[in-house]
Amino acid sequence: MTLTRRYRFSSSHRLHSPQLNDEENQQVYGKCNNPYGHGHDYVLDVSVSGKLDAATGRIVDLDTLDQVVGNHIVNCFEHRNLNADIPAFQSMVPTTENVAVEIGRRLTEAWPDAFGNTGTLLKKIRIRETPRNIFELTL
Repeated sequence: MTLTRRYRFSSSHRLHSPQLNDEENQQVYGKCNNPYGHGHDYVLDVSVSGKLDAATGRIVDLDTLDQVVGNHIVNCFEHRNLNADIPAFQSMVPTTENVAVEIGRRLTEAWPDAFGNTGTLLKKIRIRETPRNIFELTL
């Protein structure tokens, strides 16, 4: 069985690659290359799978899931400038594709401490940047 839980956070970023010159960055990223950045109200879906526990009728403890996502993602990304405040984006362009990868990395790293041998598995990260831009990372 799979459960998907939804979270929200707002962050700003500037899409600018140090591997490209200013003209190339403008061509690749357009208005998203604004030197002052721009923001998004991200919608994050975290999907987990596991066996249904006969005693609780659940596949995962929601409070634990909320705590893991809150501590490692929402609290870290909320109202932040991704370029300046998230160490991973010092060397990586904070495209939403890369944001999904970083979220997946953080959750995968935190998962064993939170869920141990419960059989609860992290399956997918889905992040909506805009109504037209939605990215999924299968783990």
